[in-house]
Amino acid sequence: MPGSLKDAAALAALFEALIVVLDLKVVGQPQWHVFPEPGGITGLTLLAESHLGIHTFPEHGFAALNVYCCRERQRPDFEALLARHLGATACVVRELKRGVTA
Repeated sequence: MPGSLKDAAALAALFEALIVVLDLKVVGQPQWHVFPEPGGITGLTLLAESHLGIHTFPEHGFAALNVYCCRERQRPDFEALLARHLGATACVVRELKRGVTA
């Protein structure tokens, strides 16, 4: 997995899979920043529904993925997507409900 955390193409493919699975609408061009060694990457894609963000830490074998969406969607199989695109062997998903309380 640490190698894929330095691979912008693998991360972009993960974002594309999420966009398709969740039927999201991309606004503008995705932004990717590759840090010097150990080579983590930060990526951000603006969406009509909000945004996708990822921060990778190859030196720790860790990635933090944010899928922030204004409209309710069926939960994708994050474990399978992260295993396929990043080689993840463990995945913790925290789901927070958005909304306005009056």
